[in-house]
Amino acid sequence: MACVLITGGAGYIGSHVLMELSGAGHEVVVIDDLSTGHRSFVPDSVPFIEADVADRQTVLDVLRTYNVTDVVHCAASLRVEESMSDPGKYWRNNVAASVSLMDACTAAGIRRFVFSSTAAVYGEGEGYPVTEAYLPRPTNVYGNTKRAVEMLLADTCRASGMKSVALRYFNVAGADPAGRIGASPSAEPSLIRIVCQAALGARRGVNIFGTDYPTRDGTAMRDYVHVCDLAEAHAVLLESLDKEVPGTFVAVNCGYGSGITVREVIDAARRVAGSAFPVHEAPRRAGDVGAMVADTRLLRSRYNWVPKHARLEQIITDTLSWERKLLVGAV
Repeated sequence: MACVLITGGAGYIGSHVLMELSGAGHEVVVIDDLSTGHRSFVPDSVPFIEADVADRQTVLDVLRTYNVTDVVHCAASLRVEESMSDPGKYWRNNVAASVSLMDACTAAGIRRFVFSSTAAVYGEGEGYPVTEAYLPRPTNVYGNTKRAVEMLLADTCRASGMKSVALRYFNVAGADPAGRIGASPSAEPSLIRIVCQAALGARRGVNIFGTDYPTRDGTAMRDYVHVCDLAEAHAVLLESLDKEVPGTFVAVNCGYGSGITVREVIDAARRVAGSAFPVHEAPRRAGDVGAMVADTRLLRSRYNWVPKHARLEQIITDTLSWERKLLVGAV
């Protein structure tokens, strides 16, 4: 029986991937150092190893002990702004740790590898929607490190015969609609989390960073994807690798292909929550881009991915429900 290792499986995205794969009948095992993950997000029935993926020997022991054949690599440092002020942390945690992980995977004969990458590898892109054919030009350290891991993975596949895919996800938001898991309290506060927290009174208001972007209302535009749809995309792409030839590496976008501005997110949250909250305008942040919207034709047509949670109002509703649980300490 095949077994899937999920690195960062106690984190926000990793735990949703875990729920998706487990629900589909996969045997899974999780490695997470709990620096930002939440132990309760991993069911007791799932083997859990608290460790850093940079620990090559521990990873190798796990791969061999549990007869792991496939890896989904979600472990990473994720904050764009922090990456600009502390680049060393991001090169250590995202790149150096991935070198150790892939060394262990090669030694253990891992056959399929799904990497949680990001649209930040594109930088400003060449207009939008952004296709996978665009030349990556990251504008922040976080994007640089994710692109470096993509290149490392492609080289590793050519050398070892591993099959792999890098899932370049756009702006992830939402939570499990059933309320089982969501963002951990220590996870990076995305815009949708921030506006939901403001709507619930947990924040004094919302800052709009930059109002002079070349978008329809001057605020930054993003393609928001529900975390459950993203988790399903990981599962779809993992299965698709069976059909690829050894040594394959492919990058695939995951978003909805529709851009939503900061002001539009704020307005939607106010409508859904029935709450007005203060909004403050502030200068642009270092490393931010004006617009980032996915071209999703490859994921939809080649891999037959059909999102189930694509309405902004649903993403906000699920986020609000989860943030309420966090506020009352029910997590």
